[in-house]
Amino acid sequence: MPTGDGGRSHVTRQFRRVARLAKGYDVDEVDRFVRAVDDDLTPETVRLVAFPVVRHGYDVQQVDEALDRLEDATAARERDRVVAARGNDAHLEHLSELADTLQGRLARSRGRRFRRGHRLHHTYDPAQVDDLCDHLAAYFADGARMSVDDVRSAVFRSHRGRHGYREADVDAFLDRAVAIMRAVD
Repeated sequence: MPTGDGGRSHVTRQFRRVARLAKGYDVDEVDRFVRAVDDDLTPETVRLVAFPVVRHGYDVQQVDEALDRLEDATAARERDRVVAARGNDAHLEHLSELADTLQGRLARSRGRRFRRGHRLHHTYDPAQVDDLCDHLAAYFADGARMSVDDVRSAVFRSHRGRHGYREADVDAFLDRAVAIMRAVD
C-alpha cells in the first residue's frame, strides 16, 4: 500500500477477492482505509486496524502482507524523522529505554510473565507465549536472530480462563516488542 497520493486509487486492485462463498476482509472497509492513508499515518494505526470478515471479501493474507509492508514503511519514516530532529544517539537512547520496559516481564519465570485470564475469557497457551518470550529475551540481550515477522506472525493455542495468559496483556507486550524491533531494523 503506497503512502502519499500517487497510485492510492489503484492499490486495492492488487488484492484478490476470495470465492463467493469464502470469507475475506470487507472490501469497502479496506478501500476506505486505503483512501485515508496519508503522511500522518503511524505504525500503531496500521498495526491496530481491523476489518470485518465477510463473504467474497479481499484475500486476508494479501491484505495482511500489505499492511505489514505499510507498517514497516511508516515506522522507517517515523524513525527517520526522529533521527533528523534529535539525532541518532537520542534515537538509540530512546530505544534502549523502551527495551528496558520489556526486560522486567522477560525476566519473570515461565508461567508467571502475564496475568491469568478469568473463567470465561479466551487466553493464550502460557508455554507457547513463554517460548516466544525466551526467544525475545535472547534477541534483546544477546542479539539472537529473530525478525519482526517472527513476532507478528506468532500464533498461540487458545485456552479458557485461568489456564492461560490474558490475550490483551500478551498482545500489548508483543506490540511494544514489534515497535522496538522495527525501529532497530
